[in-house]
Amino acid sequence: MSVPAKSEVSHRGIITVCAMVATLMQALDATIANVALPYMQGSLSATSDEITWVLTSYITAAAIMTAPVGWLSARFGRKNLFILSLAGFTTASMLCGVAQTLPQMVAFRLLQGVFGAALVPLSQATMIDIYPVERRGSAMAIWGIGVMIGPILGPTLGGYLTELYNWRWVFYVNLPFGLAAILGMVIFMPRAPTESGLRFDWTGFGVLALGLGALQMMLDRGQDQDWFSSREIIIEAVLAGLGIYLFLAHLLTAERPFIRPAIFRDRNFSASMLMMFAIGQILVASSALMAPYLQSLGNYPVATAGLVMAPRGIGTMLAMMISGRLASRIDPRKLMFVGVTLLIGSNYSMTGWTPDIAVSVQVATIIIQGMGLGFVFTPLQVIAFATLPSVMRTDGAAMLSLFRNVGSAIGVSLTSALLARNIQVAHAGLAARVTPFNRALQSNPSIFHRLDPLTRHGAVLLDHLINQQAQIIAYVDDFFFMTLTTMPALIFLLFMQRPVRVPVAADDHPAVLD
Repeated sequence: MSVPAKSEVSHRGIITVCAMVATLMQALDATIANVALPYMQGSLSATSDEITWVLTSYITAAAIMTAPVGWLSARFGRKNLFILSLAGFTTASMLCGVAQTLPQMVAFRLLQGVFGAALVPLSQATMIDIYPVERRGSAMAIWGIGVMIGPILGPTLGGYLTELYNWRWVFYVNLPFGLAAILGMVIFMPRAPTESGLRFDWTGFGVLALGLGALQMMLDRGQDQDWFSSREIIIEAVLAGLGIYLFLAHLLTAERPFIRPAIFRDRNFSASMLMMFAIGQILVASSALMAPYLQSLGNYPVATAGLVMAPRGIGTMLAMMISGRLASRIDPRKLMFVGVTLLIGSNYSMTGWTPDIAVSVQVATIIIQGMGLGFVFTPLQVIAFATLPSVMRTDGAAMLSLFRNVGSAIGVSLTSALLARNIQVAHAGLAARVTPFNRALQSNPSIFHRLDPLTRHGAVLLDHLINQQAQIIAYVDDFFFMTLTTMPALIFLLFMQRPVRVPVAADDHPAVLD
């Protein structure tokens, strides 16, 4: 499916703004609730483990519903699907704002993820279609700002809204932007033909939803249920493996699967999906870790914590503007190498953080991390779609979003589970060394008197100090884990080939490979 030829597209600027707003709304809501989670936890009477469902339910629903976006767009028309998704997303946002219990909030966040899943791939496919090949790098840089800045600025905006009003406004804020984007799409977006004869591949979608949903449930509840000592976790692991296996088998053998197998034959696109998965694992997880780290260990107020995290967005925008201009002039793989290197370096430097680290060091590291994301994301879009036929662009955009969402969901779940487990392990290890016979305590009578574990006051104070140190160790382990998960992205660069622009008569093949 495509829109009119590039030269015939009118109101391109307005369509771009509407697509950007849709992208920003969907990406923003993946993390805007991060800093508000402690406040939501009290209002919804949830435990610290249960409240993370507010994040993972949204990401998981978005991941599952991203896969059939290409089919839905072809069957009902991109414009119709775009408007319906915006309307549903905006309505679900308002319902999240009025939720009174945790089950209500999780249900409304699931609904928000279902409608929000199509926004990013539809906006990306629209941007690719309305801009000519020679401006595609700049167009993807503009579009990428919404995808990358959303998760980064989410905690900052969420912190201010929570501080000035209350946590419900992190959802109410979508209303004016959603209405404006809907109006702009209704009036200015060109209508494309639909394929009414298409049949939906319920089997493929069903087994994919089963696999992704069971995988997410296993990751979310594994720590709480003591992982594979629990029958529930074993069942969820089996269902996850079975669902993903059946999906792959169905994809290769079905006559008309809802995802075209030919899309995976494009070497650049397949490597780009793996790269997107690796980057997705740290995109949301890093923000999800930073917000509680600054509040619980750094003792920052909620608004200040959001402000400290904001420079990452500045770094991302700066890198995207630079890479957007350079992507069509130099090898995009070199830009991505720089970006991945910056990500690895910034994540590794965070393993040396303690609560008393200087704010300037935190800000500098966060800026470098943001620049790493910016240098990866824009060239990645250029390479991914360089050799992909135009008929597969919506499917391609959906698959990239799917891999990013799945990576984000897995990243958040794994880092949260590792954090909780490592806090317990570190706490037990430290507590075992703190006894009345510890010479470090006995050497200073005043400290021993205050921290005497045989007294109630001393035991409470000692437990607080041990728990703080255990959290520091656990966060360091999580930052090191993110460093390790970023490294495979360097390997994926080896499977990519540089796209070289050549004069073409048709848009279906805008690039060749050297």
